[in-house]
Parts: sequence; C-alpha cells; structure tokens
Amino acid sequence: MLTLKMLRDDPQWVVEKLGVKHFDAKPIVDKVLELDALRRSLQTQSDALLAQQKTISARIGSLMKQGQKDEAEQAKAEVAQLKARSAELLAQMDDAEKQLNANLVLLPNIPCDLVPEGAGSEDNLVVKMGGPEVKLPEGALPHWDLAKKYDIIDFDLGVKITGAGFPVYKGKGAKLQRALINFFLDCNTAAGYKEVEPPVVVNKESGFGTGQLPDKEGQMYHAELDDFYLVPTAEVPVTNIFRDVILPADQIPQRLTAYTPCFRREAGSYGKDVRGLNRLHQFDKVEIVRVEKPEDSYAALDEMVAHVESLVNKLGLKYRILRLCGGDLSFTSAITYDFELWSAAQGRWLEISSVSNFETYQANRLHLRYRDAEGKTQLAHTLNGSSLALPRVVAALLEDNQTENGIIIPEVLRPYTGFDKID
Repeated sequence: MLTLKMLRDDPQWVVEKLGVKHFDAKPIVDKVLELDALRRSLQTQSDALLAQQKTISARIGSLMKQGQKDEAEQAKAEVAQLKARSAELLAQMDDAEKQLNANLVLLPNIPCDLVPEGAGSEDNLVVKMGGPEVKLPEGALPHWDLAKKYDIIDFDLGVKITGAGFPVYKGKGAKLQRALINFFLDCNTAAGYKEVEPPVVVNKESGFGTGQLPDKEGQMYHAELDDFYLVPTAEVPVTNIFRDVILPADQIPQRLTAYTPCFRREAGSYGKDVRGLNRLHQFDKVEIVRVEKPEDSYAALDEMVAHVESLVNKLGLKYRILRLCGGDLSFTSAITYDFELWSAAQGRWLEISSVSNFETYQANRLHLRYRDAEGKTQLAHTLNGSSLALPRVVAALLEDNQTENGIIIPEVLRPYTGFDKID
C-alpha cells in the first residue's frame, strides 16, 4: 500500500498520478489526511495528559510524607480522572488508526512514469512483436475442436465433475500439460531462480500482503470454515515467504520460481472469451518472483521480460509484448508488460503472461525490508511474472501447429512429452 508519508508530503501529486489509472483518489486521500490529523491531535492530548499524571503522581508521595492526607487524596482523584480521560483518548486514537488504515488500503499503487496514458486495453502500447508467421492448413480448427478430435481435453466431462471452466486433460493432453510445467521450471531454474513448492491455500494475511485482498476478494475462492483462500496465482504464497522479514544485505536479491494450480472465479466472463481454454476457473501456471533493492528493480524487470520472451521463442510461437496503459494496469502494479500469443484459428491475441514491478507497494503491506550498506532497514521492491500460464499457451500450440496429419509438438518439448505429434 502507499505510505502515509507520500500522502502527507504531496497529496495532490498522489491524486494526479492515480488519475493515470483512472482512479479518483481525492476523497480517500482527503479522508486519510483528516484521520491522520485527528490521530496526531489525539496523540498530543494524550501526551499532555500523561505528563500531567506524572507531575501529579510525583507530588502524592511528598504530600503523604508531609501529612497532607486530604491534598494527597485529592491528587489521587485527579490522577484517576486523567487516567480515565487517557483511556478514552487511546480508544479514539485506535479507532482513528483503524479507519485510516482501512482507507489507505483502498488506494492503488502509483504508476511509474513509463506507463502510457490510456483508458483500457485498446490503448496498451505494443513494444515488440516476434515469432514466425502462422500458416494454417485448409479447414483449420480452433483448439476446442482439436481437443475433441484428438481426445486430449474433455470440457464436457469437466462440467459434469465440477462445472464450466474446469477441463479434464486426457492422454497426450495431460502429458503435454506436465511437459510444459517441467520445461518452464527447468528453464527458470537454469536462469537462476530457486524452485519452491508452496501451499495452494493461503490465509487472509497472505491475500492482504500481495494486494488481492480486499481488492480481488470477489474473484477468489474462499473456504469460509477455515477462512482460507485458494490461490489465484503462485505470486501470493511465494511472495508471502518474505512477509515480516528483514533480509540481510547478502540475501538480496531473491529469485524464486514455483508451479501451482490457480483458481479464479472470473465473475462476469462470457462469450468467445470463455470458449475452450481461453478463460478457466482452474488452470496451471509457473511463476517467477523477485525481491530487489529499489535501485536494481527496473533492471530486474527488463531481465524478467527478456526471460519470458526467451520461453516463447523456444516454443516457436508468434507473440507480441505490450506495456499496459494506466487504465488497464492492475490495482497493485506500478508497471506491467503483457505477453500475448497469436491464435491463428481464432484470429485473436491471447494473453499468456504479465510481468510486473510493484515497487514498494506490496513490501509495505508485507513489512518486507532489507538492510542497506549502512545497516538501515529499507522497503524492498517486489516483482513477479508468469513464466508461463498454460491454458492459452496450449491453445496456441494446438492451433498454430496443426497439420492435416496431426499436431506437431515443438522440438524443445519432445524430451518432456516423449512424442513428437498428437494424432
């Protein structure tokens, strides 16, 4: 979340910067500053009362020694009144603090200066395109028809077992899933990321720490009895490894990678966007997470973007990289690059990765700090990226590699799949 100091120092700048995200921050900023002023006023009053208590308490012993019992009792009564008033002030301060924090977490992250202006996805900036041109055979099929033709993904069976958005992978389809997960993890670890296997359910504190709560609560599956949440991405449990941690200077940066299934309710989705693998409620994803010093985080972001691009190139798929505009930027992100694959059979781009720098926004919520060269504690920067989300990668692989005689498996995946064609 934003620091209170940012709002105190230049509230108008905060309002203007959040306007880039098309977020009207002024009412919340004004409320936070009002509560902050109230809290500080109450603190001043409380400090004055404590000083009075100490002064009067110091006199009581002296009055008793001098035999001035009535005056001593009167002084005790004054101290009791002051203590009661102090308790009232502390309760008011606590309430003001809770209200202040409840409002502060409603403010999204400040977009960095590289974020382009824009209202929505149509205003995102294409920064790069790559990969081979796709030439489909006559009568080419979308991936949901290919899945049925070759009996590798059963969407109807998933509906029977659970509901829409929960497909069943079968035979070579299941092996392709496992192959992609292992391929991505191996590439990530070879690039210096340490593999971890985190829980796929998290507590409320973890959801709050990375910013999914309260902002995305309606999109998360909630196990109410235990008050646990199914993870929408491995970003949540992996980044929370560092919650309430002060990293020594020699333990930063941190680079981690993890595979998890991901669960998203995706309320309100409809139409062509949800056909087949385009939008699921449960899907597999491999994630990379980094914790960096502020001065190194943007170089780290560039490294992450280049790494994800290398994965797409190894798969031989046509892609483009977008820098998201302010109106399409997530609540927690300071800057995000999206990767999209070209689905020739559908004639549309499919998002398969988001690589983001959150600067200190998550670290402030997580209380994630590091010691600098002088031994002082500073807020770290957190970053994460999909490397990669499987469903739309699989969709593009199936569609773009289809031939009249089957679906060709990219060469880099064959050691993992054990086959070179789906037929």
